[in-house]
Amino acid sequence: MIKSYSIKILVFALGMGFLYSFSYGQTYYQFEGVVVDENNQPITGASVMVYAIKRGDVTDADGYFRIENLLESTHNVEVSFLGYETLVKEVSFKKNKKFKFQLKESSIKLEEVVVEDNYAEHKKRETSLNIDVVDDDYLKQNLGGSLMKSLERLAGVTTIDIGSGQSKPVIRGLGFNRVVVVENNIKHEAQQWGADHGLEIDQYAVDNIEVIKGPSSLMYGSDAIGGVVDMKNKSVPAENSFGGIIDLSGKTNNNFLGTSVSLFARKKHLFAIVRATLLDFGDYRVPTDSVDIYNFRVPLYKNHLRNTAGKEQNLHTSFGVIKDRFQSRFYVSNVNSKGGFFANAHGLEPRNVDHEEHDRSSRDILYPYHKANHFKVINRSSLWSENWELELDLGFQNNFREEWSVYTQHGYMPAVFPESLDFNPEIERQFDKDIYSANIKFLYRLSNKIELNTGINSEYMDNEIGGRGFIIPSFEQLNLGGYFVAKYNFSEKSLLQAGVRYDYGNINTAQYNDWFASPILENGDTTTYEYLQRSANLSRNFSNFSWSIGYNYNPDKWSYKFNIGKSFRMPIAKELAANGVNYHRFSYEVGNADLSPEISYQLDAGIEYESKKFGVGVSPFINYFSNYLYLNPTSRFDRLYGFGNQVFEYTESEVFRFGGEIHARYEITNYLQLGLIGEYVYAEQLSGEKKGFTLPFAPPASAIFNIKYHKPQLAFLTNTFVSLDYRLTATQNNIVPPEEPTDGFQVFNLGLGGDLLLKNQTIDISIQIQNLLNTKYFNHMSYYRLINVPEPSRNFVINVSIPFSVITNAN
Repeated sequence: MIKSYSIKILVFALGMGFLYSFSYGQTYYQFEGVVVDENNQPITGASVMVYAIKRGDVTDADGYFRIENLLESTHNVEVSFLGYETLVKEVSFKKNKKFKFQLKESSIKLEEVVVEDNYAEHKKRETSLNIDVVDDDYLKQNLGGSLMKSLERLAGVTTIDIGSGQSKPVIRGLGFNRVVVVENNIKHEAQQWGADHGLEIDQYAVDNIEVIKGPSSLMYGSDAIGGVVDMKNKSVPAENSFGGIIDLSGKTNNNFLGTSVSLFARKKHLFAIVRATLLDFGDYRVPTDSVDIYNFRVPLYKNHLRNTAGKEQNLHTSFGVIKDRFQSRFYVSNVNSKGGFFANAHGLEPRNVDHEEHDRSSRDILYPYHKANHFKVINRSSLWSENWELELDLGFQNNFREEWSVYTQHGYMPAVFPESLDFNPEIERQFDKDIYSANIKFLYRLSNKIELNTGINSEYMDNEIGGRGFIIPSFEQLNLGGYFVAKYNFSEKSLLQAGVRYDYGNINTAQYNDWFASPILENGDTTTYEYLQRSANLSRNFSNFSWSIGYNYNPDKWSYKFNIGKSFRMPIAKELAANGVNYHRFSYEVGNADLSPEISYQLDAGIEYESKKFGVGVSPFINYFSNYLYLNPTSRFDRLYGFGNQVFEYTESEVFRFGGEIHARYEITNYLQLGLIGEYVYAEQLSGEKKGFTLPFAPPASAIFNIKYHKPQLAFLTNTFVSLDYRLTATQNNIVPPEEPTDGFQVFNLGLGGDLLLKNQTIDISIQIQNLLNTKYFNHMSYYRLINVPEPSRNFVINVSIPFSVITNAN
């Protein structure tokens, strides 16, 4: 063992020595110039940033900047200053020369803008997987019931919904633990295995999002087999500045009221940001006066889904230090929410709900409901030089979730809860999860052609359970992975990247016995009572190699990309050891301790053409799972723990999938644009009991046809837009029992907004009318589709943002 480690250390040392000798003697240049306004007057305090290497400078009184010791290379440079449009330009550092950047005055934004169209296009061109980049403006103009719901307008992105506030991201038909959600470089870990478990993330605190479609295990680890939603909070403020933003939101469908206030300040090296958010909403409405729940007709009072109200209180702070070659930043957040479950669809017979109590108010939260609190601390530190960069990310999270309901006898539970037990009988389930994360990444640039990236990801989880009900046991889980990725630029237009990764995972589940006794018949005539065991002590180890090879070619207005790779996902505790009732679908779910990990092979491609007036792109994929895990309905019914719920078992199957996305736009005039967004996914099981069937929650084919009018100045508004979406969704007949086919539908959504300038203050206004014609339709991806609950009625949404910022003297 010692000899093995010695050899590895020697190889590493020789490798680093080779890299050092390879780079020794290279020529370095300085990047210098001036930043001026439209009248060629110097701008003092403008930010000039080379983002790829995180190095920058601020202009002096003469508008002059200088960044020294740069390798010969080509990078995107961002030049920004308050009150001016941000400029992103590609610059080649090949020889010492002075650059001149001219900024245009803008009355649209009084804050720095991080994500621009230029940045998004650059990101797409250097990544062989298909990726979408959205900014804060997009999120405000597409504000949904949750952060994930706001992303549904992206091609290939859908959600699995339960109610108006709980949504799980689905990328190309893969969801739950197959999509990694990342916040500030740390994987967000909550109780995301359940459809009723929303992601405890404040959408107002997110500044920009990158959605990676396709297997991303290489960089993000096991659960990224389907894709990644990578979110980042507000960027570092400008030097010697302070300011903030006030967000006010309202929605008519559920009488939603939201307020979020953020403040920031920065001196030369120190900065701090704080944000507080309050949300309150009532029961949401649907375009029907009744629903059918397992052969029961349930009337809805004033079209409300009773007891779907909720509230949320969030607090965020970020602070750190910035030096010439070092940056360290802390993120501290607490997201607290409470929300009701549709009372007719959560562990109660529809006829037994007290309608008078639940219909008394549309804003109260009665049984059954859930409470969740997510506390998170993250530190991101970076150290860099001319040709290398070292990043360290550390994180701690605690997710505490309780589900409350009236104590009701199920199976052999006693009719009256025993006073001798030491837990509250009205806590149905309780989960307390601690997560410790550490990631380290080292980036080395040998030259302007070769870039090496290596890193280690680690995560430890400890999840304790409580309450009267059981579905998963307490568990501990360790994930550890390391990767190496190399990029080679054949030219400024041609890029090859390849990488390998090794993952190791260990999961230990704890034994659980019922707190009540059940009768057991022995020898056919003797009845005894036992505290039945639901789960046993279990320990499983998993390991796997993953790999990926990708190529990008970007000639002028065209972009071509190709990627092939292998991904891996280890089973979670629910898949291995579930043994209880899922009250949201009236099912009894059973895990399988012998499940193997998921293995996926996927081929991605993309071709895109982009000009000023016209753009079009297609991104097909082919995906093969040699082993896919899913919940399979059986012919058995539970008699011990419930009222005869159908038994579902986790099983594995060989699966073939293919599909893709298309997007296009055409500028009819300078102000009028037509757009198209389309997506299609096909999946078929090649083995197992459901051979020939698709997978659960398969998204139907859909397309959005859009017409948008935008004008820089219209009456008293600037940056004005009016947008109409026509969403066409096909009938989904490709199902797996007990799912039912879902009819296709057509929905119109209207959006409009602009920036109102009052004296020197900008007010950003965006308005949406969702489901413009109040259409009654069903979403095949919604858990409530199982009980024939249609999607929400017409909804007017308004968001008002009031940004403000001031640059102070450096002294």
